[in-house]
Amino acid sequence: MTVRRARAGAVGLVAAAALTAACFTSPAAAGQGQGLGHAQTQQAMDTAVKDGVPGVTGQVNDAYAVWTGTSGVGNLRTGAPRTSVDRYRIGSMTKTFVATVLLQLEAEGRIDLDSKVERWLPGVVRGNGNDGSLVTVRQLLRHTSGIPSYTADPEFLERGFTEEFLEHRYDTYTPRQLVDIAMRYKPLFAPGTAWSYSNTNYVLAGMIIEKVTGRPYEDEIKRRIVQPLGLFATSVPRTDASMPVPSSRAYSKLSLTPQPTGPTYDVTELNPSAAGSAGAMISTSADLNRFYSALLGGKLLPAHQLAEMKTTVPVSGAGLITAYGLGLMKFDLSCGVSVWGHGGNIQGSASQAVTTADGRHALSFNFNGDWAGNSQAVIDAEYCPK
Repeated sequence: MTVRRARAGAVGLVAAAALTAACFTSPAAAGQGQGLGHAQTQQAMDTAVKDGVPGVTGQVNDAYAVWTGTSGVGNLRTGAPRTSVDRYRIGSMTKTFVATVLLQLEAEGRIDLDSKVERWLPGVVRGNGNDGSLVTVRQLLRHTSGIPSYTADPEFLERGFTEEFLEHRYDTYTPRQLVDIAMRYKPLFAPGTAWSYSNTNYVLAGMIIEKVTGRPYEDEIKRRIVQPLGLFATSVPRTDASMPVPSSRAYSKLSLTPQPTGPTYDVTELNPSAAGSAGAMISTSADLNRFYSALLGGKLLPAHQLAEMKTTVPVSGAGLITAYGLGLMKFDLSCGVSVWGHGGNIQGSASQAVTTADGRHALSFNFNGDWAGNSQAVIDAEYCPK
């Protein structure tokens, strides 16, 4: 099957949160571990701060050691620096956790990924030409379902990514409400014929996990991944708007059009139910490295399921991302190296986590601003040093 890409898809919660031009310069703080072989990675983090990101925190795990790097500030009001143990919202990296749970369920014989969504969620994907009897679970995980993303709805965008956010930041959404927003629109394409990033796909995937197991997706992620791997700083909040400590503040321009100018808003507190199983999780760079290394290293999935996860369709026009599997992105770098992982943007937070195919060289980092910074430069600096 030839899969074409129908329209540009947001890597994070929505395209409005994409990283763009700089706004202001904040002082760079020297990263821990400087001079231990990751000087260019540290330099790329410092450059992101010079270009407008309030602060950066990241960690590398490789065959030699653990390296941590920080730059800039975690609190614009107090000037407190970012720390290497900061917790942050990881946005769409949540998708990899969700896909891993569904692949584990497949390995247990409890679900067939080629079964139809209608079987698990009768009547949920219906209206305006959307039809759950035509869409498979696999197509949800690979973003080839054609189901529109609820995050593209103009009203949802206004409430989440303009100053209206300040009035709606504590609003609670149920998964069904998010899906129903998407059902107002016609499918983007016939299932399986194209690729387009849709957060609705993973809200549905979370609902299917609950249908199969009888437990919320949050509980299954905790039971199957967080606890076995000892990801003590990773959490799956439901409607709790607060951030666990230690953490930095998160900042946004709250604009639908990326711009470096205008007021900077503290958006740290928000009800994550608006992202749900498409992007609600919180973690740290250390935990993310442990997760992606374990996943790619074969510790969470049998070989067959891991191969399924890494079976991709091509993606064009999405920057560093060249292919998408089942909740897993492939990044082909400038030096010919390929790494696997996922990106995650949500209000005030832009993150990346990648690792080599064997899971032995992992990098995770976070910008605590959603309008500036070059993630690709940080990844290239680590894996393609010059």
